[in-house]
Amino acid sequence: MSSPLKIHFVFSSSLESSALAEDLMRRYGERTPENADVIVVWGGDGLMLETMHRFLELNKPFYGIHSGTIGFLINETPHDLRHNLEKAEATKINLLQMRATTVSGETVEAPAINEVSLLRNTRQAAKIELHVNGVIRLPELICDVILLSTPAGSTAYNLSLGGPILPLGSPILALTPISPFRPRRWRGAILPESIQIRWNVLEHLKRPVSVVADHLEVRDVVCVDIAMAPFLSLTLLFDPHHNLEGRILNEQFAFSGITKSLPTQLSWGKKGVPGKYEKKALAKDVPILNTQKEKESFEASFCGFKE
Repeated sequence: MSSPLKIHFVFSSSLESSALAEDLMRRYGERTPENADVIVVWGGDGLMLETMHRFLELNKPFYGIHSGTIGFLINETPHDLRHNLEKAEATKINLLQMRATTVSGETVEAPAINEVSLLRNTRQAAKIELHVNGVIRLPELICDVILLSTPAGSTAYNLSLGGPILPLGSPILALTPISPFRPRRWRGAILPESIQIRWNVLEHLKRPVSVVADHLEVRDVVCVDIAMAPFLSLTLLFDPHHNLEGRILNEQFAFSGITKSLPTQLSWGKKGVPGKYEKKALAKDVPILNTQKEKESFEASFCGFKE
């Protein structure tokens, strides 16, 4: 019979001194991060990312728990934590490595689990010279933000910018801009993970920018180099029915109908009571829909509508 897994707990600030935290450590024991078999994080995706960065070099698996909604990196609250840990499925995550050079000549290196993003710091849009494997692909990209995302991070900031969702385990990265002004038709690229990216900041004194690797921000940068970290990876543990690959797949089919997609708020009629539109609806001259059949017909006419 195998010995029980040794656990190190990390709790959100609201739970650190709670009766729940004390009960869990009493029931399952508490080890130091160095002596634990697994690090259990009780909180949200933000705490999970922070904890993974903090203990990255220990090469320990991470199991996240949330008592409310389920994030992409965390699991449901278990009835029997030790049972869930023994049945959990492991997912390997590869990391990016960023090297940023500032105006003063300082060089800052940092790993990134989700993405590396370049953001403008003033009202002026950023001007970026984009290199891919040493070749200038865009001599002048004018935009608010550009980011390079891993598959694990593709459902986070990248998705909110309109970037693609990448299948977990795929050897590709998403390069996504926000509000690109020039070139007007450029909407990003999907690149092999073997590539090396360089962002040279043009007019950096007039148009200052910062770079962020997950949660680490470096301001007043003039150059950023990004590549896959050759010797860095981490392991996440997921309940079999809530694994990360399944969640990413589900997210690509999460369209739930016109009621959540239209830039209006609709109120459908119930039991013969006419439906009505909220005052802040953007559409004009839209018919009142009283029956389910009318609603379905109206939704079908918008089957190509994108959120």
